[in-house]
Amino acid sequence: MKQYWEELTKGIWKKNPILIIGIGMCPTLAVSTSISNALWMTLAATIVLVCSNILVSMVKSIVPGHIRIPIFITIIAAFVTIVELTLNAFQPAVYQALGIFIPLIVVNCIILGRAEEFANKNGIIFSALDGIGMGLGFGLTLTVLAMIREILGANKLFGLTLIPGMEPSSAMIIAPGAFFTLAFMLCGMNYINSRKKE
Repeated sequence: MKQYWEELTKGIWKKNPILIIGIGMCPTLAVSTSISNALWMTLAATIVLVCSNILVSMVKSIVPGHIRIPIFITIIAAFVTIVELTLNAFQPAVYQALGIFIPLIVVNCIILGRAEEFANKNGIIFSALDGIGMGLGFGLTLTVLAMIREILGANKLFGLTLIPGMEPSSAMIIAPGAFFTLAFMLCGMNYINSRKKE
């Protein structure tokens, strides 16, 4: 039971894909302008991550080594297409807001990296737990980043104005705001980890 729990939670802190491993930065910086976008991107990426991890784990023994990467990308692309078409059909506003970053999940380093590094070497249950954990870590980082940027950059939270008359800092909505906020989050995480070691 402890092993399952560790597999599920490692992506949240110990191996957080954004703050520790340093991958998946492109969608993180681009869609973290609002919590709504962050939550939808988290859901989309996690579904693709879990499903592709499970399928890669199932077919790993019959996939020839020299063509495994193209096969993994094809598996990921199939699930991304399902997610993209589902969002377009049932949540067109979200589909428009996330734009190109939904199809770009196909080449997201988090998903391909977990398929190659973990699902390709482990069983179905551990691969599913790894996918959920990495998705949660990605989503948690993305949501905290989006919350800070939406509050400071738009004076809003979930689209609702927080302090009437307050002038938001437009720099937080553009790319430099994302980089600075992420830098402070990294600094905070490194500080906490260094204190734990001491």
